[in-house]
Amino acid sequence: MPDVPLLAGMGGMNSSQYQTAHAGRRAILLSRNDDTGEYESLASTLGIEIVDKIIQRGKPNPRSYLGSGKLQEIAEEMEMSGPGHLWHRVDLVLIHDNLKSSQLVNINDALTIETWDRVRLLLELFTRHASSAEARIQVRIARLLADRSILRELTNRETMGERLGYGAGGQTGWNNIMKAVGYEITRLRRRLSKLDASMSERRRQRSRSGALTVGLAGYTNVGKSSLFNALSGKAVLIRDQVFSTLETTVGRMENKPRILMVDTIGFIDNVPAELLDSFSATLQESLSCDMLLLLVDASNEPEEIRRKLATSSREVSGRIKADSSPNTIVVLTKIDLCTAEQLQEAKEIVHYYSPFEAIPVSTMSGGGIEELRSVILTQLHGPPVQVNIIHPEESSEIELAALVARVHRDALVIDIEVEKELTKIYGWIDIASQSRLTKEFPTQINITGK
Repeated sequence: MPDVPLLAGMGGMNSSQYQTAHAGRRAILLSRNDDTGEYESLASTLGIEIVDKIIQRGKPNPRSYLGSGKLQEIAEEMEMSGPGHLWHRVDLVLIHDNLKSSQLVNINDALTIETWDRVRLLLELFTRHASSAEARIQVRIARLLADRSILRELTNRETMGERLGYGAGGQTGWNNIMKAVGYEITRLRRRLSKLDASMSERRRQRSRSGALTVGLAGYTNVGKSSLFNALSGKAVLIRDQVFSTLETTVGRMENKPRILMVDTIGFIDNVPAELLDSFSATLQESLSCDMLLLLVDASNEPEEIRRKLATSSREVSGRIKADSSPNTIVVLTKIDLCTAEQLQEAKEIVHYYSPFEAIPVSTMSGGGIEELRSVILTQLHGPPVQVNIIHPEESSEIELAALVARVHRDALVIDIEVEKELTKIYGWIDIASQSRLTKEFPTQINITGK
């Protein structure tokens, strides 16, 4: 693909000027409101230091987000930011909003410095954490779509006779680059479609084998990977960072081989649909399940809980077909970080969105994990049952040890009682496995309610 000069918000294009390592970079943050905490956390995850915030309240300027006078003031301040100045060595401007392409280019014209809006910052995070082939392709497509919107703006300006500004090229050059970007997006989408087909086939095979799936969904950094680890016993990447998981991770529930846990990308507020759609295959892997765990961070402030839960609920409901909606359990995570009063308030907030009582857990202390496991198994298999194994009397009958081992293979055992002529095994076992056991061993095994 042809090399392109550095432009406002361009992330996926090849450029000798573009930086890929952002730790230690200094930035100023431009915003229209005071609530910038989450955005600053996103920047911090990349190692970017925000040295100053400039807040201009009011309605965003349709041409340049901030007013032209404010941008001119910032540009002049940057020119004077020598050693000792707070803005010294600032090489990045962050915008606390999703901007139109024309706004990004106009800000770049005014400030002549690399500029990211919220979408571009998220793309950097996605790029940093994409490790699988699937995730890298999804991120690459998302970046190229963002780049194409900038290129289209530049091409339109040239056609209309407007000044292209910093780093511009000729009309033929821009059109050729637009075509190259379009070809690359098409090629990557074909590759992603093949991966999606492969994932769909794996889901069909799991369903035919009788395996049940439990998907984990929730706001980014809510603790999905930690809970996945606690329930499956499978080590996955766990970091106190947003978007540390971008690809799908599948693992069996510990001691229950026929239940699969599916961990995937988290949600975040105010993400354009076309960006999240790049991860539709990954999200579908988690949401195409028999049961969904919707996670909520109980340690957040009440307003944060409401906002994040509303975002997660909206994304989940928008991506699940009405006729295939799975049973949903709301799980309150990180309860070790909140007081009893905070936990009660979180439960009340959750009850507003869900008719079911939320289950509080802590993956640090292990509190609530077994209760959650029991609820999952009861929802999927019904209440625990009692498997009665009649001790063999004749040599032609299957040995007791083999029968017990067989029940252990198909059930999650809670307790065992051994009597003189009978062994009672208590636990969860799915209907299909119950039918197989009683059909194969009709004289030695019967199953009753606990």
